[in-house]
Amino acid sequence: MSKTVLFISGSPRASSRSRAVTNVVYRLLRDQRGHAQLIDLHLHELPIFNGDPAQSELPSVQQLRQLAAEAGGFFIVTPEYHSGISGALKNALDFLNAEHFNNKPVAIAAASGGGKNGINALNNLRLVLRGVSADVLPGQFAADPNQIDDNGIFTDEDGVKSLNYLVHDLIEAL
Repeated sequence: MSKTVLFISGSPRASSRSRAVTNVVYRLLRDQRGHAQLIDLHLHELPIFNGDPAQSELPSVQQLRQLAAEAGGFFIVTPEYHSGISGALKNALDFLNAEHFNNKPVAIAAASGGGKNGINALNNLRLVLRGVSADVLPGQFAADPNQIDDNGIFTDEDGVKSLNYLVHDLIEAL
């Protein structure tokens, strides 16, 4: 199995707190392992999943599926929208299935602009990932809005340490 980790940044927004978290963990893992790929759902646009086999021929869908199939593990970061994961992330996961996730470790994190810090999105993400037989790690990270500055930079040193522990757990599980 590949030791490459596929990062999925689940926000469709150009400027998002999720991306700030993704940038930190992507850098941490790349520095420790050197094997990382990134799908940013702001840039990697997918059609609305409708189950039509013709969608499998679309380059954006083929790339997502290929990277997921080749990955040895995943790190997924989601924003919290109305107490759940983003529609863009749910849509991307709908294009994947158990063959992409079975026996592969998955680390999860969330970022939210509200007072719940993404905990509901993390619970929702665990439920969705269970549906595709993902091996979600018990640890998780929920970013507090004050950990990210107005420029979208993750600035909290204690938060970086927590993320580093989660990255370490993911590496150990690969």
